[in-house]
Amino acid sequence: MTILPSSNILEPMERFSLSRIFFHRFVRNRLALSGSVVVLMLLVVSMAAPILAPYDPSDIDVKQILMEPTRSHLLGTDQLGRDVLSRMIWGSRISLKVGFVAVGIATVIGILFGAVSGYYGGWIDGIMMRFVDIMLCFPAFFLILAVIAFLEPSIWNIMVVIGITGWMGIARLVRAEFLSLREREFVISARALGASDARIIFRHILPNSMAPILVSATLGVAGAILTESALSFLGIGVQPPTPSWGNILTAGKDNIEIAWWLSLYPGLAILITVLGYNLLGEGIRDSLDPRLKI
Repeated sequence: MTILPSSNILEPMERFSLSRIFFHRFVRNRLALSGSVVVLMLLVVSMAAPILAPYDPSDIDVKQILMEPTRSHLLGTDQLGRDVLSRMIWGSRISLKVGFVAVGIATVIGILFGAVSGYYGGWIDGIMMRFVDIMLCFPAFFLILAVIAFLEPSIWNIMVVIGITGWMGIARLVRAEFLSLREREFVISARALGASDARIIFRHILPNSMAPILVSATLGVAGAILTESALSFLGIGVQPPTPSWGNILTAGKDNIEIAWWLSLYPGLAILITVLGYNLLGEGIRDSLDPRLKI
């Protein structure tokens, strides 16, 4: 008698039905929709920066240093006379680039690490999870500071460092999912038919583990944006004249008594962006969780 693998990969009609359920639950979540609008608007602004920015973000005008918001400069100017609105619009590109690339690196490392640990178990799982525990003992931000101190401050170094110091949570999530799924009937059937470990991991188990990974990655983008802003604020992140919300805040700190707009507007941008990604992540989690009713 031939045993066919019940791969638990949903049939097209089932997949379509679950997609409709997810969409129906998501659109009923007002907070999730609000987060989606914020994220979508940020994407549009960053992609259309050359069109939306009224000035070149690097243009210096010594006649308009620290000018308050006016019709010609809606968000005022900084200590070099540069238009703050233009710098914030171009800075949104930096924030999104750091968020997506850093989380992408962390997600790939976390998936590979957690998949191997959860699939094989035993002493392999023990050694790999002890390494994760050691990594978690170090405060992430101070670990990033220590690594950046030995590297040249640049956007690419920041993205890589944030990525390689933020994969542990995803690894634990993936490991837990693999431990739960590796003894299911569809995995046993695939083994019986001679499927390789790599095929079982990436073709059968991983697609069924994507829901928590997607939620974690969405929330991770917000964390990466916060980290980049903090590093730029401290002067070891994105270096001038490249605009980022963090180094605009640094200028605001130096002129807080006479130029309130340099602290207010980038601070609000960071707050709204991080809140939007958090709401989106929570909305995806709630929509994928059958135990919750929205």
